[in-house]
Amino acid sequence: MPATSRAAVLGSPIAHSLSPALHRAAYAALGLNGWTYDAIECDEAGLPGLIASCDGSWAGLSLTMPLKRAVLPLLDRTEPLAADVGGANTVVFAGGQRHGYNTDVPGMVAALAEAGVRAPASATILGAGATACAALAALRAVGLAGAVVQVRDQARAGGLLDAARRLGVTVKLRPFGSEVRDGDLLVSTVPAGVADFLAERSQAQRAHPGAVLDVVYHPWPTPLARAASQWGAAVVSGFDLLLHQAARQVELMTGLAPAPLPAMRAVGQSELARRVQAPVR
Repeated sequence: MPATSRAAVLGSPIAHSLSPALHRAAYAALGLNGWTYDAIECDEAGLPGLIASCDGSWAGLSLTMPLKRAVLPLLDRTEPLAADVGGANTVVFAGGQRHGYNTDVPGMVAALAEAGVRAPASATILGAGATACAALAALRAVGLAGAVVQVRDQARAGGLLDAARRLGVTVKLRPFGSEVRDGDLLVSTVPAGVADFLAERSQAQRAHPGAVLDVVYHPWPTPLARAASQWGAAVVSGFDLLLHQAARQVELMTGLAPAPLPAMRAVGQSELARRVQAPVR
């Protein structure tokens, strides 16, 4: 392992990303004083050139929207999970090659387990993007053979259906805003505000999810998370997911395991608290 190395998170927009705080906390706890981790604004058009510019000083990249699918043709090797999901959120540079991984899936499984959600009887997913595809794989990992997926436009669910076929899970598409089954694990993969209708509707409904994972982490709690707590559901935040997937990224990029989860959690929570007082603009 080199004494100095570079890593970064790429996406657009990226200024809000909490990943630099988490990864830098891990480097500090691991004694990797020469390692750096930055946030770089990058869209799909700029991704090939940016990856091509990464020389031997680079350890890896974290990828967020809209790059998880776009990166696949640029990789030399892709782990089977990332190929099945149809998206990689992690690139590791090793032996002159670009290796692609998906840490969203194990991160989601770990975040759910931490909240006591290990074997849900059924599940509903909101959204059909890359994170929804990862959610399908996570549900498979906890023993489910399929899920209901609520989408705003079924014509744009092709990537999700392709991922479901590769993963060997069944998907039932439903219109966005359909009633969620009582006791379901509800996984919301949509942006902040889009799932607020569920919170508004919850008081008039008798059926409620038994557990809720909302991938939003700021602002928190979301109206959905607040309502879920009130009706007694187990609640998993986007921060929990981000933390656990980042920990796996740290292990892949540094070769050191386990990642220092308590240090990463403390710094991440501190940064989120700071943003409540001085929001990122």
